[in-house]
Amino acid sequence: MGQIAIIDYGVGNLKSVANALNYIGQDSVVTADPAVIGRADAVILPGVGAFPDAADKLRAGGLDRALKSQAGRKPILGICLGMQLLFDRGEEVRDCEGLSLVSGTVERIETDLKLPHIGWNSLTFPNPSPLFRGLDEGVYVYFVHSFCGRAGREEDVIARTDYGAPVVAAVGRDGVYGCQFHPEKSGEAGLTILRNFAQLNR
Repeated sequence: MGQIAIIDYGVGNLKSVANALNYIGQDSVVTADPAVIGRADAVILPGVGAFPDAADKLRAGGLDRALKSQAGRKPILGICLGMQLLFDRGEEVRDCEGLSLVSGTVERIETDLKLPHIGWNSLTFPNPSPLFRGLDEGVYVYFVHSFCGRAGREEDVIARTDYGAPVVAAVGRDGVYGCQFHPEKSGEAGLTILRNFAQLNR
Protein backbone atom coordinates (compact mmCIF):
# COMPACT_ATOMS: atom_id res chain seq x y z
CA MET A 1 0.00 0.00 0.00
CA GLY A 2 1.24 3.46 -0.86
CA GLN A 3 0.36 5.83 1.98
CA ILE A 4 -1.94 5.63 4.99
CA ALA A 5 -3.53 8.85 6.26
CA ILE A 6 -3.75 9.08 10.06
CA ILE A 7 -6.53 11.52 10.85
CA ASP A 8 -5.57 14.34 13.22
CA TYR A 9 -8.63 15.80 14.92
CA GLY A 10 -7.07 16.59 18.26
CA VAL A 11 -8.06 13.50 20.25
CA GLY A 12 -5.79 10.69 19.08
CA ASN A 13 -2.47 9.22 20.13
CA LEU A 14 -1.12 9.92 16.68
CA LYS A 15 2.58 9.49 17.32
CA SER A 16 2.35 5.90 18.56
CA VAL A 17 0.28 4.89 15.52
CA ALA A 18 2.69 6.62 13.14
CA ASN A 19 5.67 5.04 14.90
CA ALA A 20 4.15 1.56 14.62
CA LEU A 21 3.51 2.03 10.90
CA ASN A 22 7.03 3.31 10.41
CA TYR A 23 8.37 0.27 12.26
CA ILE A 24 6.69 -2.09 9.79
CA GLY A 25 7.95 -0.03 6.84
CA GLN A 26 4.60 1.52 5.98
CA ASP A 27 4.49 5.12 4.77
CA SER A 28 1.98 7.32 6.58
CA VAL A 29 1.00 10.95 6.97
CA VAL A 30 -0.72 12.65 9.92
CA THR A 31 -3.29 15.04 8.50
CA ALA A 32 -6.47 17.03 9.05
CA ASP A 33 -6.76 17.86 5.33
CA PRO A 34 -9.67 16.15 3.52
CA ALA A 35 -7.75 16.42 0.24
CA VAL A 36 -4.82 14.45 1.67
CA ILE A 37 -7.24 11.88 3.05
CA GLY A 38 -8.79 11.60 -0.40
CA ARG A 39 -5.42 10.91 -2.03
CA ALA A 40 -4.30 8.34 0.56
CA ASP A 41 -4.54 4.61 -0.10
CA ALA A 42 -6.06 3.88 3.32
CA VAL A 43 -7.17 5.77 6.41
CA ILE A 44 -6.69 5.25 10.16
CA LEU A 45 -8.94 7.04 12.64
CA PRO A 46 -7.34 6.89 16.12
CA GLY A 47 -8.93 8.33 19.22
CA VAL A 48 -8.87 8.66 22.99
CA GLY A 49 -11.34 10.48 25.23
CA ALA A 50 -15.11 10.96 25.18
CA PHE A 51 -17.33 10.13 22.21
CA PRO A 52 -19.24 13.46 21.95
CA ASP A 53 -16.12 15.63 22.07
CA ALA A 54 -14.47 13.55 19.37
CA ALA A 55 -17.57 13.52 17.17
CA ASP A 56 -17.87 17.31 17.46
CA LYS A 57 -14.22 17.81 16.50
CA LEU A 58 -14.58 15.52 13.48
CA ARG A 59 -17.57 17.49 12.24
CA ALA A 60 -15.97 20.87 12.94
CA GLY A 61 -13.15 20.04 10.53
CA GLY A 62 -15.35 18.39 7.92
CA LEU A 63 -13.53 15.15 8.61
CA ASP A 64 -16.77 13.23 9.11
CA ARG A 65 -17.70 13.97 5.48
CA ALA A 66 -14.19 13.10 4.32
CA LEU A 67 -14.37 9.70 6.02
CA LYS A 68 -17.83 8.90 4.74
CA SER A 69 -16.81 9.82 1.20
CA GLN A 70 -13.89 7.37 1.32
CA ALA A 71 -15.81 4.45 2.85
CA GLY A 72 -16.10 1.65 0.32
CA ARG A 73 -13.34 3.18 -1.80
CA LYS A 74 -10.35 2.40 0.44
CA PRO A 75 -9.71 0.55 3.71
CA ILE A 76 -10.54 2.46 6.89
CA LEU A 77 -9.44 1.41 10.39
CA GLY A 78 -10.81 2.96 13.58
CA ILE A 79 -8.76 2.41 16.75
CA CYS A 80 -10.26 2.56 20.28
CA LEU A 81 -12.49 5.67 20.32
CA GLY A 82 -11.95 5.77 16.55
CA MET A 83 -13.71 2.39 16.31
CA GLN A 84 -16.58 3.63 18.46
CA LEU A 85 -17.09 6.63 16.20
CA LEU A 86 -17.75 4.25 13.29
CA PHE A 87 -21.07 3.22 14.87
CA ASP A 88 -24.45 4.92 14.46
CA ARG A 89 -24.44 6.59 17.87
CA GLY A 90 -22.80 6.66 21.28
CA GLU A 91 -24.23 6.96 24.78
CA GLU A 92 -21.17 8.33 26.59
CA VAL A 93 -21.92 11.60 28.46
CA ARG A 94 -24.89 12.26 26.16
CA ASP A 95 -26.57 10.64 23.21
CA CYS A 96 -24.53 11.52 20.14
CA GLU A 97 -24.52 10.58 16.46
CA GLY A 98 -21.56 8.68 15.07
CA LEU A 99 -20.43 8.12 11.49
CA SER A 100 -22.89 5.27 10.76
CA LEU A 101 -20.26 3.28 8.87
CA VAL A 102 -21.01 0.26 11.08
CA SER A 103 -24.50 -0.54 12.36
CA GLY A 104 -24.95 -0.37 16.13
CA THR A 105 -24.47 1.72 19.26
CA VAL A 106 -21.71 2.38 21.79
CA GLU A 107 -22.67 1.68 25.40
CA ARG A 108 -20.98 1.34 28.78
CA ILE A 109 -19.59 -2.15 29.39
CA GLU A 110 -22.05 -4.11 31.56
CA THR A 111 -19.60 -5.72 33.96
CA ASP A 112 -18.98 -6.05 37.68
CA LEU A 113 -15.27 -5.59 37.04
CA LYS A 114 -13.49 -2.27 37.51
CA LEU A 115 -13.81 0.32 34.74
CA PRO A 116 -12.03 1.50 32.74
CA HIS A 117 -10.92 -1.85 31.39
CA ILE A 118 -7.14 -1.47 31.16
CA GLY A 119 -4.82 -4.28 30.20
CA TRP A 120 -4.23 -7.34 28.07
CA ASN A 121 -7.10 -9.61 27.05
CA SER A 122 -7.40 -12.49 24.63
CA LEU A 123 -9.42 -12.51 21.42
CA THR A 124 -11.81 -14.96 19.80
CA PHE A 125 -12.78 -14.65 16.14
CA PRO A 126 -16.50 -15.31 15.53
CA ASN A 127 -16.28 -14.32 11.85
CA PRO A 128 -13.25 -14.56 9.55
CA SER A 129 -11.43 -11.37 8.59
CA PRO A 130 -8.25 -10.56 6.68
CA LEU A 131 -7.35 -8.20 9.53
CA PHE A 132 -6.43 -11.20 11.72
CA ARG A 133 -4.65 -13.29 9.11
CA GLY A 134 -1.85 -15.28 10.74
CA LEU A 135 -3.18 -14.89 14.29
CA ASP A 136 -4.63 -17.70 16.38
CA GLU A 137 -7.59 -17.43 18.71
CA GLY A 138 -6.44 -16.62 22.23
CA VAL A 139 -3.93 -13.98 21.11
CA TYR A 140 -3.60 -11.13 23.63
CA VAL A 141 -3.99 -7.43 22.80
CA TYR A 142 -4.06 -4.24 24.88
CA PHE A 143 -7.28 -2.43 25.84
CA VAL A 144 -8.10 0.89 27.54
CA HIS A 145 -11.84 1.67 27.56
CA SER A 146 -15.09 1.86 29.52
CA PHE A 147 -17.50 1.79 26.58
CA CYS A 148 -17.86 -0.73 23.77
CA GLY A 149 -19.74 -1.21 20.55
CA ARG A 150 -22.92 -3.26 20.28
CA ALA A 151 -23.09 -4.28 16.64
CA GLY A 152 -26.43 -4.24 14.88
CA ARG A 153 -25.29 -7.15 12.67
CA GLU A 154 -23.61 -10.15 14.23
CA GLU A 155 -21.73 -10.82 10.99
CA ASP A 156 -19.89 -7.50 11.44
CA VAL A 157 -18.23 -8.74 14.66
CA ILE A 158 -14.79 -10.10 13.77
CA ALA A 159 -13.31 -10.33 17.29
CA ARG A 160 -14.59 -10.55 20.84
CA THR A 161 -13.02 -10.50 24.26
CA ASP A 162 -14.40 -11.02 27.76
CA TYR A 163 -14.26 -8.56 30.63
CA GLY A 164 -16.80 -10.01 33.01
CA ALA A 165 -19.15 -9.86 30.02
CA PRO A 166 -18.74 -10.37 26.27
CA VAL A 167 -17.17 -7.32 24.62
CA VAL A 168 -16.98 -6.55 20.90
CA ALA A 169 -13.25 -6.19 20.28
CA ALA A 170 -13.27 -5.62 16.51
CA VAL A 171 -15.71 -5.07 13.66
CA GLY A 172 -15.42 -5.19 9.91
CA ARG A 173 -17.77 -4.48 7.02
CA ASP A 174 -17.15 -3.52 3.38
CA GLY A 175 -13.57 -2.38 3.96
CA VAL A 176 -14.36 -0.49 7.17
CA TYR A 177 -12.69 -1.99 10.25
CA GLY A 178 -12.51 -1.09 13.90
CA CYS A 179 -10.36 -2.34 16.78
CA GLN A 180 -11.47 -1.49 20.32
CA PHE A 181 -7.97 -2.41 21.47
CA HIS A 182 -4.75 -0.61 20.50
CA PRO A 183 -2.84 -2.60 17.87
CA GLU A 184 0.00 -0.05 18.05
CA LYS A 185 0.46 -1.02 21.73
CA SER A 186 -0.14 -4.77 21.35
CA GLY A 187 3.32 -6.06 20.54
CA GLU A 188 3.89 -8.43 17.63
CA ALA A 189 0.20 -9.34 17.41
CA GLY A 190 -0.70 -5.69 16.94
CA LEU A 191 2.01 -5.20 14.33
CA THR A 192 0.63 -8.21 12.44
CA ILE A 193 -2.81 -6.58 12.42
CA LEU A 194 -1.36 -3.32 11.10
CA ARG A 195 0.58 -5.23 8.41
CA ASN A 196 -2.60 -7.03 7.38
CA PHE A 197 -4.44 -3.72 7.17
CA ALA A 198 -1.68 -2.18 5.08
CA GLN A 199 -1.88 -5.09 2.64
CA LEU A 200 -5.64 -4.94 2.06
CA ASN A 201 -5.36 -3.00 -1.21
CA ARG A 202 -2.36 -4.85 -2.59
